[in-house]
Amino acid sequence: MSEELDLHKFEKKLIIRNIEHKDIDAILEMQLLCFPGMSPWKREHLESHLSIFPEGQFCAEFDGRIIGSCSSLIINFDEYDDRHSWDDVTDNGYITNHNPDGYNLYGIEVMVHPEFRRMKIGHRLYEARKELARQLNLKSIIIGGRIPNYHKFADEYTPREYVQEVILHKLYDPVLSFQLLNEFSLMRINPNYLPDDKQSGKYATLMEWNNIDYLPKTNRFFKTSQPVRICVVQYMMRQISSFDDFANQVEYFTDVASDAGADFAVFPEIFTTQLMSFLSERSPSMAVRKITEFTEPFIELFTDLAVRYNVNIIGGSHFVMEDDDNIYNISYLFRRDGTIEKQYKIHITPNERKWWGISPGDQVEVFDTDCGKIAIQICYDIEFPELARIATDKGAKIIFTPFCTEDRQGYLRVRYCAQARAVENQIYTVISGTVGNLPQTENMDIQYAQSGIFAPSDFEFARDGIVGETNPNIEMVLIGDVDLEILRRQRQSGTVNQLRDRRHDVYKIHYKK
Repeated sequence: MSEELDLHKFEKKLIIRNIEHKDIDAILEMQLLCFPGMSPWKREHLESHLSIFPEGQFCAEFDGRIIGSCSSLIINFDEYDDRHSWDDVTDNGYITNHNPDGYNLYGIEVMVHPEFRRMKIGHRLYEARKELARQLNLKSIIIGGRIPNYHKFADEYTPREYVQEVILHKLYDPVLSFQLLNEFSLMRINPNYLPDDKQSGKYATLMEWNNIDYLPKTNRFFKTSQPVRICVVQYMMRQISSFDDFANQVEYFTDVASDAGADFAVFPEIFTTQLMSFLSERSPSMAVRKITEFTEPFIELFTDLAVRYNVNIIGGSHFVMEDDDNIYNISYLFRRDGTIEKQYKIHITPNERKWWGISPGDQVEVFDTDCGKIAIQICYDIEFPELARIATDKGAKIIFTPFCTEDRQGYLRVRYCAQARAVENQIYTVISGTVGNLPQTENMDIQYAQSGIFAPSDFEFARDGIVGETNPNIEMVLIGDVDLEILRRQRQSGTVNQLRDRRHDVYKIHYKK
């Protein structure tokens, strides 16, 4: 009797899965083969796709080799002009306009390695998209398809005539014929869709696949507003005699924010240095180390307040000593569900180094909240535009800036930069500062602040881009509403569009983390 045949040595494994960072190099190499003469993806494009909408990016892997891929995002198609281009609908390939609440999955790329065509790889990738649309209960899939054989018939047919001939099976087009076989129907033909697609004469067929399993929901509609209420605390630094005094003061402001129905209460930078006023330590370097001993009571206090008063708290910032024996300036986000996040101050001022020996952090964080994605950039950090751009590209719609400045010049640096970041990134920015004085506390003896909430400067927003501001140097709160839906619409159709109009072909920001 002959030996049993080992079937495993004949097996070849083909899987369709989500793209991972390890696949990027193979996809970039494959694209050069699939689309010669056209501008390929850049690494930062694919990294942006995986950061923003990883579940919408698929690849085909055959025996460990990437042989196909496709990319997509979610939009509300009705918000785009009938003659939109590929750049319009993809934000120049970065998909930062991805809208998780949208109705339509928009396919922006499908490619199959030339050596593996006629294995129905494209069909399998399309099926993965369809299954995603069903899972997410999306109304349809829309694609802007190339017509790469059109250049052969451009002298004989107009684009519409050529497309009609393909639909009637009188001509064959490798892309359009494939899309028709995959149950896509023609919506219209868009000119100047891909300027470097010479084979298609820059034309594209806008195609749609309708999800017959789509179930309209009564609570799903185009939003007219998505308000977020913010309570900014302009905090008075005064002599206190215990941590309980501090706790009573911050609980009062949290109660005010809660009574106003605020979604966020925002406290200033290093306002816990108020504790130095009863520590009787004259040396700044020793006083800051004593402050770090209050880290656990500080965190316990604000976690309790956030839950008890049902408000997300930007806990100003606090000096924290970590296991490396270094002291960091850290701002905590205390969510009202009891969870906690933190952002290290990245740029340390000369005074922080000189008086307290503060060490810098090195990561730009963006946090999910029940009011969307937010970022925290502590005081000096808002003066570095790269950080706000990174946070915006990671999805932040509001940047909170706790600050502490001792004079008007320092304050204006924070304010002007916060307003500039709002314009540059089409986001809201919020600054919260300390006022008053601590006469016996070195390097914290005087304060200057005028806190505020700022918006992009355009018709839809408050005059002068100022949602609201406090009076200078007076302890008070500012209650203001920002509308994330207006922000989203303005990014699509504002007077100017700083995010969409960035020249990625000329410059870029490389975030090493």
